[in-house]
Amino acid sequence: MKIAIPIKNNQVDDHFGHCSYYAIYHTDEAGNILVKEMLKAPEGCGCKSNIASTLKELGVNILLAGNMGKGALDMLRSFGIEVVRGCHGLASDVVADFLAGKLVDSDIVCDHHHDEHCGH
Repeated sequence: MKIAIPIKNNQVDDHFGHCSYYAIYHTDEAGNILVKEMLKAPEGCGCKSNIASTLKELGVNILLAGNMGKGALDMLRSFGIEVVRGCHGLASDVVADFLAGKLVDSDIVCDHHHDEHCGH
């Protein structure tokens, strides 16, 4: 399994389309992290960039995020990437919580670039 997390300063970014990098964790079937790699985020909105296809090409099947707009969510899902929103904190802690089964999707969609529910 490959898990991507949009980050800024090693923290989950509050909004998927504004992150600096994606931390991509490669795990084995037992849930052990084997490798962590970094991918520089493309410029622009997450739903208008090619990041969903890039993540899919890299084998990512899960994205753990703070929040995102409906366009980005739909784009990621169209590439078969499962999205868990409502994540916050250190990326390494978030991936550990996910692997331990402690995370559930917040089901909140950011509907404006400055919506208060998105941490802006």
